[in-house]
Amino acid sequence: MYFSKVHDLKITVITVSYNAQSTIEQCVLSVIGQDYHNTEYIIIDGNSSDGTLAILEKYKKHIKVLVSEPDKGIYDAMNKGIALASGDIIGMLNADDFFADNHILTVVSDAFKNNKPDIVYGDLDYIRPDGSTFRKWRSGRYKKGIFNLGWMPPHPTFYCLKELFDKLGNYSLEYGTAADYELMLRFIHLKHSAVYYIPRVLVKMSMGGVSNSNVKNRVKALVFDMRAMYKNKVLFPPITLLFKPLRKIRQFL
Repeated sequence: MYFSKVHDLKITVITVSYNAQSTIEQCVLSVIGQDYHNTEYIIIDGNSSDGTLAILEKYKKHIKVLVSEPDKGIYDAMNKGIALASGDIIGMLNADDFFADNHILTVVSDAFKNNKPDIVYGDLDYIRPDGSTFRKWRSGRYKKGIFNLGWMPPHPTFYCLKELFDKLGNYSLEYGTAADYELMLRFIHLKHSAVYYIPRVLVKMSMGGVSNSNVKNRVKALVFDMRAMYKNKVLFPPITLLFKPLRKIRQFL
């Protein structure tokens, strides 16, 4: 519905980093090693105090925009990146994520050109520090209403037309750690943007995460999830909130 007929699609990849010296190089190398070359790489750093900026300096010629300054958190940083982006398509790859292989952006571009969606997404693997996989997030094809059953795509595999942000808004800081979930609910469930699923692992993610780091943060994340559900007209938020973690069980099997 929002698709612009662009033949040579430019993809903007936005990386958000903060004191990520242990993972940032792998992330950057996975971006600059892509075989799709009509790309724009933006890195928004939260004023890191470790060795992150020294590592980024080595790859400066491959980075279109590098900003390092204090921010209001990861989603504020993402919004800064979106404001600076000039690509037709935008996707997020955080400092502890990396592309599964060197063909991912070609696959993403082909999905947009051949299927004309507003959004594409794929699958994700969670990995241990030794590189082994311990959790496999296989999204499956989107079906209308499936968000009501606790479904969501992996945000690091989520690519959408830039004009979607222009029309439907950016990440809302009101939803804390659920800002990515709220945005995907808004774009797909509430506004019915056209979606295409790529049945392939696009991104690998290091284990961890702020929202899951302790019980207090987990409770806060559930509250943010609930607020996002009510805001975007999920049918029965308390039931959806129950289904959402249950859907993760098969990712470990």
